[in-house]
Amino acid sequence: MNPQLGKWLMGLGGLLLGAGLLIYLFSDKLQGLGRLPGDIRIERENFRMYLPITTCLLVTLLINVVLWLVRKWF
Repeated sequence: MNPQLGKWLMGLGGLLLGAGLLIYLFSDKLQGLGRLPGDIRIERENFRMYLPITTCLLVTLLINVVLWLVRKWF
C-alpha cells in the first residue's frame, strides 16, 4: 500500500470529523442557511419543489476555499 494514500485518508477523515462537529454544535444557528435569498421554494397542494441555488453556491465557495488552503499548506 501507498503511505501517502493513508495520509490523505486520515486528513479527509479529520476534515469530515471537523465538519460534523461544527454542524452538530452550530446546527441551531445555521437554520437560515436553506432560506437564503435566491433559494427557490414552490409549494402547492400536492407539489413541493425546493432549489437551494444560493445555498449551493455558498457551500461550493466554502469547500473551494478549504481545498485551496489544504493544497497551499500541503
